[in-house]
Amino acid sequence: MQLIFHPSRGEEIMGGLKTNCRVSAVVIFAVCVGVAGLLGLLTPIPNGCNMTYMYPTYIPIPLHPSNINFSSAEGKYGLYLYHEGWKKIDYDLHLLKLSGVPVLFIPGNGGSYKQVRSLAAESDRAFQGGPLEHTFYQEASFTPEEVVRRYSSTKRNILEEDWEIRNLFSSVKGTPQYSNRLDWFAVDLEGEHSALDGRILEEHTEYVVKAIHRILDVYKESFNARSKDNRENVGTLPRSVILVGHSMGGFVARAASIHPHLRKGVVETILTLSSPHQSPPVALQPSLGHFFSRVNKAWQSGYQIQRTRSGHWISDPLLSDVVVVSISGGIRDYQVRSKLTSLDGIVPSTHGLTIGATGMRNVWLSMEHQSILWCNQLVVQVSHAMLHLIDQSTGQPFSSTQKRLAVFVSNLRSGIPQSFDWMRSVQFQHYAEHLPIEKEEDLGSLGKLRIKDQFCCPKSIQWEDDSHERDLYIESTTVTVLAMDGRRRWMDIKRQASDGRDHFVLVTNLVPCFGVRIHLWPEKSRLALRDVPAVKRVMEVTSKMVHIPAGPAPRQIEPGSQTEQAPPSAVLRLGPDELRGFRFLTISVAPRPTVSGRPPPAASMAVGQFFSPREGKVKFSPQSLLLSSYKQQDVTLQENHPLVMNFSFSISMGIFPVALNLKTLGCGIKDSLLATEKTGDEEHSSLCKLRCFPPVALVWDTESGLYVIPNLYSDTVTVDSSPALWGSRQDSGKTTLLLLVDPHCSYKISVSVSLTGAASRFLLLHGSQIIGFSMAVLFFSLMQQARAWELDLPLPSVLSAIESNLRLPLPFGFLAVGPLAVYMLLALLGTEPCPPFASFVIVSIVSYTFANGAVVVLTLSTQLIFYLTACIQVFFKQRWQAWEGRFHMSFIHQFIDRFSVFSSFQVVRMLRGRPTLTVAVIVTVLIAFLHPALGLIVLILSHAWCCHTALCSHPHRKGDWQNSKFKADIFPQADSSMTAGVKLEDSHSPTPDSAISFGETQLEAFNYQQGIFLLHLAATAMLIPSFVAWGQRLGMDHSIPWFLDSALSLGIVLHGLCACKVNCNVLLFPFPRFWGPPVEEAGLSLVYCLAGFYCYLSGLALAPYRAFYALAAVGLLSLCFRVIKRRYRERGDFNLNRRHSHRH
Repeated sequence: MQLIFHPSRGEEIMGGLKTNCRVSAVVIFAVCVGVAGLLGLLTPIPNGCNMTYMYPTYIPIPLHPSNINFSSAEGKYGLYLYHEGWKKIDYDLHLLKLSGVPVLFIPGNGGSYKQVRSLAAESDRAFQGGPLEHTFYQEASFTPEEVVRRYSSTKRNILEEDWEIRNLFSSVKGTPQYSNRLDWFAVDLEGEHSALDGRILEEHTEYVVKAIHRILDVYKESFNARSKDNRENVGTLPRSVILVGHSMGGFVARAASIHPHLRKGVVETILTLSSPHQSPPVALQPSLGHFFSRVNKAWQSGYQIQRTRSGHWISDPLLSDVVVVSISGGIRDYQVRSKLTSLDGIVPSTHGLTIGATGMRNVWLSMEHQSILWCNQLVVQVSHAMLHLIDQSTGQPFSSTQKRLAVFVSNLRSGIPQSFDWMRSVQFQHYAEHLPIEKEEDLGSLGKLRIKDQFCCPKSIQWEDDSHERDLYIESTTVTVLAMDGRRRWMDIKRQASDGRDHFVLVTNLVPCFGVRIHLWPEKSRLALRDVPAVKRVMEVTSKMVHIPAGPAPRQIEPGSQTEQAPPSAVLRLGPDELRGFRFLTISVAPRPTVSGRPPPAASMAVGQFFSPREGKVKFSPQSLLLSSYKQQDVTLQENHPLVMNFSFSISMGIFPVALNLKTLGCGIKDSLLATEKTGDEEHSSLCKLRCFPPVALVWDTESGLYVIPNLYSDTVTVDSSPALWGSRQDSGKTTLLLLVDPHCSYKISVSVSLTGAASRFLLLHGSQIIGFSMAVLFFSLMQQARAWELDLPLPSVLSAIESNLRLPLPFGFLAVGPLAVYMLLALLGTEPCPPFASFVIVSIVSYTFANGAVVVLTLSTQLIFYLTACIQVFFKQRWQAWEGRFHMSFIHQFIDRFSVFSSFQVVRMLRGRPTLTVAVIVTVLIAFLHPALGLIVLILSHAWCCHTALCSHPHRKGDWQNSKFKADIFPQADSSMTAGVKLEDSHSPTPDSAISFGETQLEAFNYQQGIFLLHLAATAMLIPSFVAWGQRLGMDHSIPWFLDSALSLGIVLHGLCACKVNCNVLLFPFPRFWGPPVEEAGLSLVYCLAGFYCYLSGLALAPYRAFYALAAVGLLSLCFRVIKRRYRERGDFNLNRRHSHRH
């Protein structure tokens, strides 16, 4: 394929500054997206978290290295036991009394062991205060998918499995008091940056293994001491340690659980907070990515039955007793995205749970990466969940993995399904009641199970008055309750269903059972109940109400005036399957005096409606969303509209965050006298707040789960999903938003895409992808330069090569779309799900375009620096020559002559004669014994010097240069010693314009050296985070770098030393073309092309560190090319070189 841009013969040194529209367009695009994304990321984010307060005391626990058979940096790290309380205690006596459940906290990247204080303090308060007050909202259960994989789908089995799951969740519910406390330990990892270096991560893992063993030994010593003292309550000796990790600490916990030196069965429960599991947040170092991959593969095999090669059983899965729970911070966690916290493909759903903080029970918040440690709403819920793990009979965590997982599901997951279409999905917890049971005999052994009692309120909750004389009969589709009047509202299900309204929804701020009750009746007549089967008599569905977060409490506009409408705190949804077979639905409201023991709400509200889902559907197409960035899309809701509005966005809000603005147009009182007294939008809006409840948005995404936004009047809605990345589900390309709005009011809903939010999401989600693509862009530019040499054409600059690669349809289509096709083909052969095709292709091409713009900006910046340094050198050299001619400077010459004696030393002569060998030795020592980044820094400095000397060696006549487009000073002819390292080996004809040929040769040398410099500069920048983490440990510990990092870096050095000149190329491979001659010979151009493709694929896999493999491979091939060329030269065969040494 011909992919060459032909520059004109008279192209000047800085001709790349006048690039064509393609380069200008990608630069403008990259700058605009980068600036908009940074503005979005730097915008302050409101935090709804409450602070957690404590009285911390940290008790040091010494380690005994004699108990461990492997080495670790014990001297640097430490182990502490947390104690909550302001009183001073005796450390030794406190350790002697240890009898709780051990929990080890592992801090994350740059974290401190003191971060355990919030969780530990709240756990202590939860143990003393007892379980949270029981509510009668619907609770979460296992999803239907998990159950279907374990059971058959017959009617009897579904009923039996429903009964088993109910018993399971009932068995893990807490009693009035917890049976044992949690003893919190924490490891002090010196605040090291484990997210940046694989060596640090491995050392942290080894120390955590030691800490686990030491914790169990402390309990054993305490247990033996109490037994010797003949104490009555010696407790139970713990057999395992619960691991809680934040950020990288969560991954360290998983790595420690599969460590070969870890005792068997000492880790059974792992809880991670904003921890990356799929890949590192900054996947730039090869050893770090390799360590992640190795641990994840071990976990995948750990849940498989161990068999021999012949298929014989060896043992059960090694991790069959381990349960892992991963909690993500949500959309506001910029450091670890929700996709990275997922356990999909690592831990099976029977042993793992992934949940976002936005969908957690009693939390409902998205939080920053560090806030997840002290956010009181989340810390309280997690503390109670962990205390529920303790078995009442043993005082230690449940041994059953299913029970432990059920504890986390029931305490953390909301009763609202996490990924669902509300109009058709149901949870497994009430799946059995939708079966077509006509006879009680169908229940088989479960005949005693009364399905109608599953969602009943307890008999202990009684109301004072339940008289039918105060009943109200509602004929309209909507019912409204504005006071706790003790009345019961009747609604005819059959009549409403005849109009197609076969769904019912109720929003209220009344507490189930205490404030409101919902019943389904087959017939109103009591006589008719005699002929109805028991399973179809009056059914109470009060506990089917799901809890949602309520907004701020209502306020009074003026003292003594009416209170604003209360925000809803619960939602009840009944579908056709649940209403089938019943004639009436009743809503019973408790009289205010009967609510004893709890204060009644300041304002009571309940709004119910029969509706058809088709009436409230609004779909936003991709075209309308794109246009909304310039002109917002408006949706008007007239009065008596559906209470539930279903907004479907064809493009996920994870790609295009949507700004929603709700404006109240009317509330049914516009003709009243009060309304005429109020003027203006603000007064009208405040008046309508007295009648209509605040809107609530419920957003569902298949990846990020549930996100609830109370009191939604103006907000930017974003979900933390990444549908354009491989591994996402097909349905992740869309987002569903259910809007609960009062049907008595009319609204104007404005929808627009937030460009700033879209840019920030693009940078967050596709940052790793862009890094891999940037390496591919640099390889493709080197491919153009190498191909130009192979075809004996003028060597283009880096900017010209990038511009050539942006041409449509070729080569841009080949370079940008070709790797996508290859990647999709390879991924389809695997087990990962396929993302939405359009989103994946379009966003990947946009990322590749952004990478081109970023590389162009980098190229222009480095080129400007080189030209400034060259001008500075020329300026000072001219001034020096002028001063030397005017003044007598014999003393300076004497000073130089005295120090020139050192140049006669043999070592100095050898170093000056072989600069390449000198650089190779220095770089190798730095890479092998200190850090690879140090060696690569020396390498790019040598590249920079070569570029500088080549640029200074570009000669022009003074008149021509002063009339050039850059108006620079004259560049004098450099000495031969200065240009020896960069001068090409081509001979030059002694023609009058031989100086011009030499100048062009030096210009080509600069262009090619700049490409090599940029490529290696990008590789060095990828190792800078690891270098920073290594620098933090100077003076504390020193270890040799990982062999993988050093070996790959040495490959980069080979490329820099062996391919530093373009004429080291050799024509060896056939190169196919789609037009012209069928076959041409190629050399390094084909190697660079394949390396660029590999870097492109690495970017798609979010593993940019794999670019080091391509760089090392290119380095080895460059060495082979140089050896081959030397052998041909020794034999006098020059057929593999360029056809002409220079151009006339």
